[in-house]
Amino acid sequence: MTAKQDIYTMTDDKNLLLRNKATIVYSISLAFLLFLLKWLELRFIIFDHSFEIYIGFIAVIFTALGIWLALRLSKPKIETVVVEKEVYVNRNENFVLDTSLVSQLELRKRELEILGLLAQGHSNQEIAAKLFVSLSTVKTHIQNLFEKLDVKRRTQAVEKAKRLNLIP
Repeated sequence: MTAKQDIYTMTDDKNLLLRNKATIVYSISLAFLLFLLKWLELRFIIFDHSFEIYIGFIAVIFTALGIWLALRLSKPKIETVVVEKEVYVNRNENFVLDTSLVSQLELRKRELEILGLLAQGHSNQEIAAKLFVSLSTVKTHIQNLFEKLDVKRRTQAVEKAKRLNLIP
């Protein structure tokens, strides 16, 4: 570019500014008025509605605290406990039934048979088939055994009967 072209370019820029002076002034004044209106609107919202804004902040804080606390308290605390139990298998070849305890507990011969089959791990259906009785009879005998031995489960009944020397 030559110096002459630079002068023309500068004068064109000045002419452009002078030609659009009104538009530029009008744009700047509109921007200032818009800024002023937004500032007044913000002032109106904050000062006239400060109580509502304060309550809203408190509500948001307590909601977040409630969610955090609910997640914290409702999370189950899983604790795995491993219980090791020594099992003594006492296969006593010369097993002797404690007849005094049998008479004290009022155990019948059929109940002792069923107790022995329970100890072998047979189901109610299998016990009924082996003894040629109905399933309901087996269930009744087992219920009677539970009451007499003061237990609630088959495994408890077998364990207690072995401890009391009722079954081998």
